[in-house]
Amino acid sequence: MNIRHFSHSGSQRILSILGVSALALGLAACDKQEQPTVGQKLDSAVQQTEQAAADAKVKAENALENAETKVEEGAAKVQSGAQEMGTAAMGAMDDATITAQVSAGLAKDPDLSAFKIDVDTRAGAVTLSGPAPNASARERAETIAKEVKGVTSVTNNLKVPS
Repeated sequence: MNIRHFSHSGSQRILSILGVSALALGLAACDKQEQPTVGQKLDSAVQQTEQAAADAKVKAENALENAETKVEEGAAKVQSGAQEMGTAAMGAMDDATITAQVSAGLAKDPDLSAFKIDVDTRAGAVTLSGPAPNASARERAETIAKEVKGVTSVTNNLKVPS
């Protein structure tokens, strides 16, 4: 009986060892990751390249849009500055023209032509300074200045001797 018991017990042990080994091998096989094939590796590389190209395209388009926006903003600033300079130049030229026309009108008046009257024009506003022979000549000088095209106001600082 002893031998039988030993055999039966030994068989159980062997079977247990085989079962545990089979289980361990099965678990080891489950843990193993499947290795990709060459075709799968190539497909993955192509997909990554395509994604990188798409990302680069988006970045390039964004950079181009930003550059275009900055160029447009710069052009608008240049245009605005040029217009302001043109307006200022036209204003200065208009003021000079107004001053010349007022001075010419005063020189044509027989009572005012003998007097040195200073004419100053800024943005269409004329200031008359200096002497005037009498009150009526002083008023005529103001009227002459007001009749010149582009004059917006006249400040008459002409002095009549007492």
